[in-house]
Amino acid sequence: MTDAPTYTPPAIWTWNRDNGGRFAAINRPVAGSTHDKDLLVGRHPLQLYSLGTPNGVKVTIMLEELLALGHAGAEYDAWLIRINEGDQFGSGFVEINPNSKIPALMDRSGTTPLPIFESGAILMHLAEKFGAFLPTEPAARATCLSWLFWQVGSGPFVGGGFGHFYAYAPVKIEYAIDRFAMEAKRQLDVLDRRLADSAYLAGAAYTIADMAAWPWYGALVQGQLYDAGEFLQVQDYPNVKRWADAIGARPAVQRGRMVNRVMGDPASQLHERHDATDFATRTQDKLSPPS
Repeated sequence: MTDAPTYTPPAIWTWNRDNGGRFAAINRPVAGSTHDKDLLVGRHPLQLYSLGTPNGVKVTIMLEELLALGHAGAEYDAWLIRINEGDQFGSGFVEINPNSKIPALMDRSGTTPLPIFESGAILMHLAEKFGAFLPTEPAARATCLSWLFWQVGSGPFVGGGFGHFYAYAPVKIEYAIDRFAMEAKRQLDVLDRRLADSAYLAGAAYTIADMAAWPWYGALVQGQLYDAGEFLQVQDYPNVKRWADAIGARPAVQRGRMVNRVMGDPASQLHERHDATDFATRTQDKLSPPS
């Protein structure tokens, strides 16, 4: 370990508004809204307010999979929440999610609109609402939920931990990168051992546990997250790679990954989704053709 200046925490922490690198403008130690802004509402029963990050992709995959199964009630409007611009602190969004994180869902199919936040909660709500992708047999259900909540609890160590310090922090801190790289690899090993004995996380069937884990760990082993494939030596997890490739080949997953996406190939970006035809007509390459 290289020598680094010693940091001694003060007796009382104070907020340095400039600390945080590229995220300094949107990170703060308090909750609540910063400005008044109503959320737009489309014509479908389900209104999603999100961004095409791994947590947001979980939900758009689920919705597209439900539609592929023929659940017409899963039609949805997906509105873009640009978190780097602070959209998550608008008053309308905070009313749905007081934690100001994407994704957030408003289910307007009943007599009273129902707000749901946290990606795991949204997946469970949709699975139970439509009776799909969540086993009903007690043992299988318990296994599915165990892996779902494993991802929910483990994901922050990959994203806010490894991803932040490896890719986004304004300075490279060897101890932090080493600590979270070790944990990211441990989690990949947990998955690889599970998937050596099981086609999917909950067993033979594809479930919401896979939809939750794939945008994080699938993208990681496919070299699409933090440009860290070589650093983490992801080829050491062949069972995760097999699982990731199989899920990534699903048409609903490919569609879900495009929704609210603002990075990469313009043809893969569908900033807002209001109709199934939008995938063919409203991707960014069609709305903003290159000059």
